[in-house]
Amino acid sequence: MSDPFRIRDHVADFDAVVADILARSSAARANLPNTLGVPYGPDETERLDLFFPDGPRRDLPVHVFVHGGYWRMFGRSDYSLIAETVTRAGAIAAVLDYALMPRVRMETIIAQMRRAHAFILGEIGSYGGDASRLSVSGHSAGAHLATYWFDVAAPAGVRSALLLGGIYDLAPLQSSFLANEIALTDLEVSSFSPLDHRHHRQTRVSLAYGEMETAPFAVQAAAFEALLAAQGVFCTRHSIAGRHHMDSVRDLGVPGSDAAALLAETIAASL
Repeated sequence: MSDPFRIRDHVADFDAVVADILARSSAARANLPNTLGVPYGPDETERLDLFFPDGPRRDLPVHVFVHGGYWRMFGRSDYSLIAETVTRAGAIAAVLDYALMPRVRMETIIAQMRRAHAFILGEIGSYGGDASRLSVSGHSAGAHLATYWFDVAAPAGVRSALLLGGIYDLAPLQSSFLANEIALTDLEVSSFSPLDHRHHRQTRVSLAYGEMETAPFAVQAAAFEALLAAQGVFCTRHSIAGRHHMDSVRDLGVPGSDAAALLAETIAASL
């Protein structure tokens, strides 16, 4: 039986889309004002790239993006293209790196999300950002990690979030191809599944996935929407027409796309 979590098996143009993402990200770094490799913590993996809209850098809204890759691949430079949409919306884009599994365990990555959040709150003002107008997005495993920016263990204040193709229940991954690659433990599943957490009511959440994704991504989005609604969190859910797991995230950096529109709406909701 085909593994619904092995994305390459379900996306015929996987390599072509990834190549396009990388090319667009390289262009974004070349063309947008930026400060690259800013440390948010002591580990060498705790770095972020900042991209700025044109004009004065003072009291700008801030948008944080967390990349996916099942917690074991990709990096911040692979997703610089997100900054195209963010800076067009008048915000600073902060694109994060974090340590990858299996070299580290999930607990370490979550702790890095906390340190990145603390850095943004405490230091983004020195780069012209306004931490009181903060939004966050993430794709796939990055959507999972982005929930840690507005769960109740995080400081309140993230105004809006866009979670694309996210994983909110880790249990099914234990019987997927990832059992051999990251080997999630029962304790990690019970401790780090967002479906078992509480979240700040102040954050407006948009849940999205590609219409052509495999079933678990739509099922998990619906389950997380129900949880957030039960917790009093304003939440909407979107199926992006004609898109799969990889071209949906590529489109976050493509002006005029449905995904880019959702990202721009998320930033607008933080203003």
